[in-house]
Amino acid sequence: MRRKFIAGNWKMNGSLAANAILLNGLKAEIGRPACAVAVCVPAPYLAQCREELTGSPVAWGGQDVSVHESGAYTGEVSGAMLADFGSRYVIVGHSERRTYHGESNELVAQKTVSALKAGLIPIVCVGESLAEREAGRTDAVVGAQIDAVLSMLDVGDVGKIVIAYEPVWAIGTGKTATPQMAQDVHAMLRSRLAMKNADAAETVQILYGGSMKPDNARDLLAMPDIDGGLIGGAALKAADFLAIIKAA
Repeated sequence: MRRKFIAGNWKMNGSLAANAILLNGLKAEIGRPACAVAVCVPAPYLAQCREELTGSPVAWGGQDVSVHESGAYTGEVSGAMLADFGSRYVIVGHSERRTYHGESNELVAQKTVSALKAGLIPIVCVGESLAEREAGRTDAVVGAQIDAVLSMLDVGDVGKIVIAYEPVWAIGTGKTATPQMAQDVHAMLRSRLAMKNADAAETVQILYGGSMKPDNARDLLAMPDIDGGLIGGAALKAADFLAIIKAA
């Protein structure tokens, strides 16, 4: 039985003061959640998360990782640096990185390997655009994205990743994916995992990243292959994030 996992992605949001309010709000109300919980934060706030969240049920992590272990790569953050601050997770291949920074499937795969080498759990993001969805290319596009990652992983490492499906067309557009639409893609992703490692396919958590909110979380999480959520805007409000955690 896969444990549900709710991960918050703060994106480029936060301040020391605002973060303290959010994290203290989470700690005050979270209790002992039945699901795994994490927040993925901008790198400057990793130290604050380590200070605030150590000893709590909430893990933390980064939003990107370099393919390089160290060196003359100004502005990059290595896996070892993330781990140095107690990070457990790191997001790789988020749609915003793919779109705004031109990250290719191959680069995302390399970052996945880099994260694993540093002892981190990569949350590997995949997803299609509206044009790709309307052209009936969802399985081809998303399948190619996950296959690029799986092709670089040893069979034994498949079970060490988390996948997040982000229908890019359903994020901040007013369009929504029904629970069944999301389930169909999650099931396809699990079948791709099974072709590489059948045992790992049964244990890998596949999160939904298409604007999960308190009012739709329960229906989405009821789907057999939706194991949690990668939460954007709702993760910046303690009450909303806690409501999603409760739904899980």
